[in-house]
Amino acid sequence: MLSRNKLRLERHNRIRSKLKGTTVHPRVSVFVSLNHIYAQLIDDSQSKTIVSASDFELKDQKADVAKEVGKLLAERAKEKKITKVVFDRSGYKYHGKVKNLAESIRENGLRF
Repeated sequence: MLSRNKLRLERHNRIRSKLKGTTVHPRVSVFVSLNHIYAQLIDDSQSKTIVSASDFELKDQKADVAKEVGKLLAERAKEKKITKVVFDRSGYKYHGKVKNLAESIRENGLRF
């Protein structure tokens, strides 16, 4: 029987074969652990991380940390003059923390 993480990694590989981040449209990569959430903007053409954000940087650990991480990521992206991105959910289902992160990024000015 396959583990949940192995199935997630298979979905992740399938998604990543279709998504590429560029300098103009970087890829938003999401990682969710049991206790934390991380997001970063990646330029795949140069293999570089442009901007990153995680809940470690937040002083207040509120109930909905994913929205705060999305807001932080969007603000940092605007400072780098990035307005359009490609969203990579990394094989996670689009609900809960991942959905809240994506909606927060959209609400704070990034389009995907």
